[in-house]
Amino acid sequence: MSLGAHLVELRKRLMYAALALVVGMVVAFIVADPVIHFITEPIRIITEKRGDDFSALNFGTVTAAFDMRMRIAFSIGLFISAPVWLWQIWAFIMPGLTRKEIRYTIGFVVAAVPLFFAGCYLGVMIMPHVIELMWSFTPDGATNFYYAQEYYDFVFKLMIVIGVSFVLPVFLVALNLAGVMSGRAILKGWRIAIIIATVFAALATPAADVVSMLMLAGILIVLFFAAAGLSLIFDRRKRKRDEATGLLPDPV
Repeated sequence: MSLGAHLVELRKRLMYAALALVVGMVVAFIVADPVIHFITEPIRIITEKRGDDFSALNFGTVTAAFDMRMRIAFSIGLFISAPVWLWQIWAFIMPGLTRKEIRYTIGFVVAAVPLFFAGCYLGVMIMPHVIELMWSFTPDGATNFYYAQEYYDFVFKLMIVIGVSFVLPVFLVALNLAGVMSGRAILKGWRIAIIIATVFAALATPAADVVSMLMLAGILIVLFFAAAGLSLIFDRRKRKRDEATGLLPDPV
């Protein structure tokens, strides 16, 4: 295909992806109320524990409520339409890939997507406990005003950060398959990986929420060792293939 044909193909794929995103946003905008009710449940729990109506979600501008709904619609619409726009990306780049690259790419997506959503789900599960824990540090006589934009940003970023952290081990396996890092090299960095996982978990969760921190750090460490184990298995298979084809030098 010529450059012009590639650009026409890209425009068509982008249009399909954008249309799917718009449809997903419309659906998400309609169901925004249950989502808002769910993510604001910790605020209602705090209000009940206080026995007053001062702790609440606040909208500081005229358009703040609409802006929050649009943010929710975009986020959920992006997830709902993911199969469509992922397929459009794949359909655009697939003709330029070899059979081996296609197999590796499919394996990467099959492993990364469930891990990402699992991380997002864990973030949603942790979120109420984090908010309630932070509220417990509010001194007597004070109240909590949760501004809608900051509140939603906190929830959304917590989900994304934990979701992305779950995908990082898949990148390690991808680097191994690409020949950039061996399984032994990955495993050799286990001490650094444990430190990074612990520091990341401490930053992603409140300092006083030790249980959430340990749970997140433990999951990340298990994923790291799983990636290292898979890389060692792939290295062994590659070494056996090289020995069978005579690519490795004979031992002296």
